[in-house]
Amino acid sequence: MGMKRVSVLTGAVLAATGLCSGITSAAPHSTDTPRAAVARAYIDALVSHDASAVPFAPDATRVEAGLQTGYSGPQLANDLNHGVQYRVIQGIRDLTMDEAGDVVTTRYLLDSGVAGIRLLTVEITETFVIPDGTIHAITATIVPTAG
Repeated sequence: MGMKRVSVLTGAVLAATGLCSGITSAAPHSTDTPRAAVARAYIDALVSHDASAVPFAPDATRVEAGLQTGYSGPQLANDLNHGVQYRVIQGIRDLTMDEAGDVVTTRYLLDSGVAGIRLLTVEITETFVIPDGTIHAITATIVPTAG
């Protein structure tokens, strides 16, 4: 099956950390396929800290930098909702998505910091396995950037 490319520049989808108010997330994009919309829901939840729109399979897993960080859908949702590690996320920008079969690969820049001060930007590539409308697996690679 050929690869379908969905490229979306989200600009500065800035959101405040838990220390600031005014959390914003990107609205679903009109060109998103159903699988791309599922991946976008996860990425939006990184910023909003609200996983209610993220459809995880019960046995979903997540691997980050070679280490398993997610063991079930409920645990992943709980981490997005309450995980301290996500509170430093200030915004996501320059999002692109590629889709091939059941797999959606996203690439974006993630800005993190505290009290509205950006401290670090990283480039993230996440691969989502979405065979039935729910996320079964996420594999993340994180690379520091110059800005």
